[in-house]
Amino acid sequence: MVKPIIQVENFRKIYGDVVAVADISFSLQQGEIFGLLGPNGAGKTTTLECLEGLRIPTSGRLLVAGIDPSSEPGKLHNLIGVQLQSGALPESITPEEAIKFFCAYHDVVPRFDLLTRLGLGEKRKSQFFSLSAGQQRRLMLALAIAHRPQVVFLDEPTAGLDVATRVELHNLIRELKNRGTTVILATHDMAEAEELSDRVAILLRGKVVTIGSPLEITATGAGLTKISVRTEQGCLLPDGSSNLPAVTQYLVKDEYSIYFSTSIGATLAAIIEGLAAHGDSLIDLRVERPTLEDRFLELTIEGEDL
Repeated sequence: MVKPIIQVENFRKIYGDVVAVADISFSLQQGEIFGLLGPNGAGKTTTLECLEGLRIPTSGRLLVAGIDPSSEPGKLHNLIGVQLQSGALPESITPEEAIKFFCAYHDVVPRFDLLTRLGLGEKRKSQFFSLSAGQQRRLMLALAIAHRPQVVFLDEPTAGLDVATRVELHNLIRELKNRGTTVILATHDMAEAEELSDRVAILLRGKVVTIGSPLEITATGAGLTKISVRTEQGCLLPDGSSNLPAVTQYLVKDEYSIYFSTSIGATLAAIIEGLAAHGDSLIDLRVERPTLEDRFLELTIEGEDL
């Protein structure tokens, strides 16, 4: 059996009377992209900081590439890359100087190619203070992955980035995965987590409420599948057409009949049968599964009721 590259066992972190993280456990394999999701205060950043060796756990066991971050943080410096939720460099340093410095620290060749890929090629000689907030975040990302670490921790990596840079970052994350790098991604962007992550964990009040692949998580709960249908004759538009099996909600919008179904197969079969009975034909049919954001909101509401 392959040994996990990250192991978290009964991890707990307390600040005074506040329990930031309460006995959570999970493990990650090499080359996995793992999304850590949750509202503000759920314990995401605290978990990352303890794994990075920046904070000491109150109790539990944490291992990164077989190393205990709290007792041997120095051994991690070449093995991990970190992009903090907030961070800064000396005001006068340039992106070119920063890349040289960080790569020299890790004893690797300067990765100027990352500056170009992240849209900083024309700013490589500009001082840090003159860069926009988005450009500063891009530089911090480049520094986090410049030494090709085994594990990369990204805390809200795309906050404040434009669409083109977000796409480039996502491509970089996929490249990291393809060469065996493990990525832990803490984000509020549900679509980003759903697109990139092999698995995600959702934290609420310091506890893991669910963990699994995005498909596994969205397949659970009360999420409804949205089915939108437009036909040539509009035979499904009358209110009576809402009486289809497994449909809990029905509405009409822009000549579309829209159904929210608990059973895709039963509802689609009835729609096709209805079209045949009326001699009508399809113009458009769209089936939209519940998203990770839908399930996240559902779990958040359930958590508030506890």
